[in-house]
Amino acid sequence: MRPQRLVVVVGTGTDVGKTWVADRLLRGLLEAGATVAARKPAQSFDPAEPPEARDAAVLAAASGETAEAVCPPQHWYEVAMAPPMAADVLGRPAFTLDDLVAGLAWPAEPGGAGVDVGLVETAGGLRSPIAADGDCADLVAVLAPDVVVVVADAGLGTINAVRLTVGALPAGPVPVVVLNRFDPGDELHERNRAWLAGTDGLRVLVAPGDEPGLVSLVLGR
Repeated sequence: MRPQRLVVVVGTGTDVGKTWVADRLLRGLLEAGATVAARKPAQSFDPAEPPEARDAAVLAAASGETAEAVCPPQHWYEVAMAPPMAADVLGRPAFTLDDLVAGLAWPAEPGGAGVDVGLVETAGGLRSPIAADGDCADLVAVLAPDVVVVVADAGLGTINAVRLTVGALPAGPVPVVVLNRFDPGDELHERNRAWLAGTDGLRVLVAPGDEPGLVSLVLGR
């Protein structure tokens, strides 16, 4: 059953901190009394990476689920490439966006209602391939979420990366931009935030620091 509120976390690139932001958001939602579920449609990783550090495991620890519930094991790929590329390298079957969406098994609460918030974390940047027939932007379009969170690094190149990502999003709700690894003592970080909020008119939060505000936005408060 579809969650009452669906949030998708996308990134301007790889290693910008999507999973860290998603982890903090899930924990904040639970602290606010919401029921949550997290999903990672497909994950690829370095096989040397500790199992507990993989995205599905981190999200599972935050949401109180198992890694297998967060990401179906058939879509775990132990090569650090975009998931459809990793599947090809490993000689595994190609998969489509429909396959990924079909694997999003959302839990139901007692009485048959969906959880308050379902969170989907994508892989890589917004235009990174996530299936044989589409990228993360295409997945966002299919999911039609209530909230889109764009995670970006706070430093050099941020404005360009955020503009390109926001411009590539499908029609839908105005995204919330989270500048990760934000240092309020860094002039560039502060100027990036001010430019994106003032000149571009985006809703900009920072992490660490604005997690309670992100929880409120996701809950529609």
